[in-house]
Amino acid sequence: MTTTRTTRLRRPLLAGTTAVAAMAVTVGFMAASPDQAKAAAGPKLSLIAATGSVTLTSWKEEPGVYLDLGTYLTAEGTPLEFKVTRKSYKDPVTITQTVFQGGRTKTRTLPPGTVKDFSGLPGFAEITITDNTGKKVVSKTESFCPNNASGRVRPDAPSTSKYPESCPTNAFTLGSVWGVEKGWAANTYGGSYTQPVKLAAGTYTAKIGVAKKYRDLLGIADKPATVKLTIQERSWEDGPGAAPARSAAAGGHAGHGAAHQAPAGHTGHGAGHAPTPAQAGAPETSGAGPSYNVGHGPLKAAPPAVPWAVKRQQAARADMQAGDTAGQTDGSRQAPALTPRSQRPTGTPTVPNVPKPDLRSLPAYGITISDGGQNVPGKDYLAFSANVWNAGPAQLVVDGFRSPGKAKMDAYQYFYDAAGKQVGYTPTGTMEWDPRPGHVHWHFTDFASYRLLKADKKEAVRSGKEAFCLANTDAVDYTVKNANWHPFNTDLSTACGQENSISVREVLDVGSGDTYTQDLPGQSFDITDVPNGTYYIQVLANPAKRLKETNLDNNSALRKIVLGGAPGRRTVTVPAHDLVNAN
Repeated sequence: MTTTRTTRLRRPLLAGTTAVAAMAVTVGFMAASPDQAKAAAGPKLSLIAATGSVTLTSWKEEPGVYLDLGTYLTAEGTPLEFKVTRKSYKDPVTITQTVFQGGRTKTRTLPPGTVKDFSGLPGFAEITITDNTGKKVVSKTESFCPNNASGRVRPDAPSTSKYPESCPTNAFTLGSVWGVEKGWAANTYGGSYTQPVKLAAGTYTAKIGVAKKYRDLLGIADKPATVKLTIQERSWEDGPGAAPARSAAAGGHAGHGAAHQAPAGHTGHGAGHAPTPAQAGAPETSGAGPSYNVGHGPLKAAPPAVPWAVKRQQAARADMQAGDTAGQTDGSRQAPALTPRSQRPTGTPTVPNVPKPDLRSLPAYGITISDGGQNVPGKDYLAFSANVWNAGPAQLVVDGFRSPGKAKMDAYQYFYDAAGKQVGYTPTGTMEWDPRPGHVHWHFTDFASYRLLKADKKEAVRSGKEAFCLANTDAVDYTVKNANWHPFNTDLSTACGQENSISVREVLDVGSGDTYTQDLPGQSFDITDVPNGTYYIQVLANPAKRLKETNLDNNSALRKIVLGGAPGRRTVTVPAHDLVNAN
């Protein structure tokens, strides 16, 4: 159990990784062990270093140096692909490898316990650093997310990677796909999943290898990379341009409680620039506070995954990929384009018999006591993060249209056949402009509702949050049919419109969910007069049932909590939710 007392909601920073430098690759292997022979049918994997020397800055004001040493895992012949899933929150996370052979695929189950969550392969990279006298000063392991910052290692490799752009950190993730495209390389640096190390200014030798269990599982040669490491020490007070950015939100845009904010000049989760030290060291969140990957409870924000140029190419690509078939895609966009229509739909509204979205709720997380951001004496608020996701097999597509002079837009849900052709639409409520700080965009009404239920499941308090701007902030389950591994509108700069918009299109893609952190006024439960005791936070998707779905019976999720303490010093205890022991 976790007890959280009154706390100020913090704004963590963005973690980052560098883009892949141009490199030449030579693939070599030692004599294979029996386990390596089993893995030989998969891709040929190698650990390489992009450069023989790296210079890192140790900022006096930071806790240490983050070891982005420029090492990558390359895949040749076929992609390296994993599917990471769990049947329910009562079941452990499991991982299987997809092996490509002769135009066919087969599944290879990796040993139980290989992974514990969805953030990557634990203990993958082994790092040893020695000083110029040969003394070992650092010995550590780091997890590896195959979806990390990646790029091509040869010109005839596929121009884009079909795999997602990060490994999920949401504690309630259900399924993920990890992969290194053939002819590509993925950075082994763990970003903010790692801890900094203390190193004095000077020169060192860094040796980076792959742990034996992964070498045996995947057939990776025992050939560690060696990198000359130079540490330079600086201070933010050294002069103009010396200080790193203090916040990922600087120059960003307003989001769901600022949760979608990215560094200036960026849109979405992709990035290809080296992080500042402050960005590399994203502090842990309280869970209710915003984060770059939006409300991931007590976990840290995930590092960006691909160079910005690659992200931009992927976002612009609307056509289906080679090998896709109508209505059944493998992570590429099914339909339709994200550009809103300029005119209202014509003809008779119809709800055709075609695939529809399936909205589901995750249990609440990031639960804490706060002042609601209002600093009102004598008031206690229960803050939390909530996510509604789309299990598919079709996107949720909602367009809003504004009549001249009207304050609200009329909203319509659209339907598409297996080939992506629009075949129907139906009215589905309204959209309203929200001018409050932290919002400043169009909200679709009645998308979800939050309630605090008593122990007998009767309503005690209802949240004032009833309207939402839809964005694909979290990869909840990318193993479901028609999941889109590259959603475009992952933040509020790619969705939700401007105050003077005449129309707006909001999309919730298959496999993704939209997290709202409950750290803005009106988005928390006022528990000032709520007695201590056991309660349930209910997250309810599509509460008025205006949206047309595949299934309306799985829209609710409950999270048990226990309120305690005295007025002004309230506490909340959050029991584990089955096997998920994360606030």
